Amino acid sequence: MATVTETNFADLYITPDKKCFIPDKRTENALMIFEPSDFDDFYERLEENWDKKNPSYSLFYEGIYYRVERTVALDGVQFCIRRMPAQVPSFVSLGYPKQLEKYMLSLRKASGLILWSGSTGAGKTTAISSLLKEYLMMEGGFAYTIEDPNEQPLDGIYKTHNGGLGLCKQTQPHRGDWGASLKSALRSKPRYIMVGEIRTPDTASEVLRAATSGHLVLSTIHANNVSDAINSVVKYAAAGGMSEDLAYDLFSRGMLGVLHQTLVGTSVKRASTSFLFANPDSTKGDQVRGIIKSGKLNLGTSIETQMTRMARNLPLFVDV
Repeated sequence: MATVTETNFADLYITPDKKCFIPDKRTENALMIFEPSDFDDFYERLEENWDKKNPSYSLFYEGIYYRVERTVALDGVQFCIRRMPAQVPSFVSLGYPKQLEKYMLSLRKASGLILWSGSTGAGKTTAISSLLKEYLMMEGGFAYTIEDPNEQPLDGIYKTHNGGLGLCKQTQPHRGDWGASLKSALRSKPRYIMVGEIRTPDTASEVLRAATSGHLVLSTIHANNVSDAINSVVKYAAAGGMSEDLAYDLFSRGMLGVLHQTLVGTSVKRASTSFLFANPDSTKGDQVRGIIKSGKLNLGTSIETQMTRMARNLPLFVDV
């Protein structure tokens, strides 16, 4: 029997009766039973690494990081485990259209918010982690991440193509307080800030403020489409006491791009992405910023227009 490390899988599920399941790679969603030879040791390490408080945590096992979700089901403890890559993949290896790759890399000198949305397991964190890695290798500078748990191995020093250096420090929210941790990050004068996920009111509010204060902010959110992603950030911020009008205004001023991603395929998954960008030059007229500021997110035409223009290799923005 193969070990956990020797077996190629993205997700592993362990039921309360200690049965293992992984995707069968023959169909879109079906699973198959998996019986690793080192199961007892792996399971023991899962329990040892739990801090008895946080259901989300990381496990480093046999040279590989795993993201763990520990939940209590009706009949005992259930584990949902995602295998992390040994190194952060390059952004250009993720399979996005070349025009989209080129545009995303061009934003490395910009300031504002890049928000990647989608469902659980859609590759959102991989996308923004890979993008941040590319920015550090191209431009250098200081990057600060706030994640719970830390997923991709970003921490370290990067050599840029022109001989300079980039530095990334990965952190976790102190005592679960994302808003306070983000305020602390801003005091560290980073060029880039990566927030693993927007899921609290304080996080949403501070991300919006950071995106309008000269930083390049990358984050993810669970949403069904581009409009839902924008609305979700605004609703989170409003739940924390910020008015919706102010939240839409900050989003419109700070937005660089909102992308929505799904994974399609069976044995090999590929990203299917829709997107909406605002003109990085905020001094120029931009219909997208105006629509978002109004709070009436009739964005379908804008999304379709931008995706068509990019596919035809035309400029996204026309001077008005």
